[in-house]
Amino acid sequence: MASLRSILSLKLLLLAAAISLPIGESRGATPPVRVLVWDERQPQQKQAYTHWLGNQIAQHLRTVSGLRVVSAALDDPGQGLATLDQTDVLVWWGHVRQMEIEPPVARDIVQRILDGRLALIALHSAHWSRPFVEAMNERARQDAVKGLPPAERAGAVLVETNLLPRPLMVPRYTERLSPSVTYHKPIEGPVRIDLILPNCCFPAYRGDGKPSQIRILKPDHPISKGVPSVFQISQTEMYDEPFHVPMPDVVILEERWTTGEWFRSGMLWNLGKGRVFYFRPGHETYPVYFNPEVLRILGNACLWLGEGRR
Repeated sequence: MASLRSILSLKLLLLAAAISLPIGESRGATPPVRVLVWDERQPQQKQAYTHWLGNQIAQHLRTVSGLRVVSAALDDPGQGLATLDQTDVLVWWGHVRQMEIEPPVARDIVQRILDGRLALIALHSAHWSRPFVEAMNERARQDAVKGLPPAERAGAVLVETNLLPRPLMVPRYTERLSPSVTYHKPIEGPVRIDLILPNCCFPAYRGDGKPSQIRILKPDHPISKGVPSVFQISQTEMYDEPFHVPMPDVVILEERWTTGEWFRSGMLWNLGKGRVFYFRPGHETYPVYFNPEVLRILGNACLWLGEGRR
């Protein structure tokens, strides 16, 4: 009888433990990728997104198995970044309020990427967001130092300048491409590296809502999973190359317009132990984030970047 009671008690304990687990999770199961969708919530978004652009992205990502999604905004407590310690992938949409994020906050985000605690997805105008710019600056520094023989790296002196005299200036087509590196190697003394930091912009854009065509360049990449080799975005803003960023490790997709402009619209960089993915589509007044292929790419990117972080 005592043995029967013991067996029943054990079964009850196991049942209680199973009930206490979050829905959709079991012991030993892979935990979900924790995604924070950060949105500036520019009022112009209301032309295409009744409940804000970021919320539209988050609503879709919540339907993707393996993701746990939180949506936040710049005007939320902590500028919407209070949950970074519980975040694997940060999806960032910003535009006209880029400079309201303080530089130390951007440096903290980049340090998390370097440490392998976070991945960043920068969307559309977030090419000038402080987290993306600082990530590109750090990658440019790393690339500049790696351009030296190993014996010269430790003692090298890095001198940084900017391409243009003030932030957020659009480069001309004739502008020197950035980042750019010059090495000075005196007979005696350390090597000096003169680094022009990446401008993180491009010489032309056009907000006329003309369609674009997306071409998948890396169909075997996890971010491209289930995406047609070619698809169209019916209304979007145009960006034109050259994009002033460090050479990416992978260009997953490119975008073209009938007028001849093109852009590397899906670019991936390794940064320390983490990764940064720039995905261009997403102007605030066009319903780009209702396009099923765009949303599929975002879901794939969150899953892959988050799994890689773990």
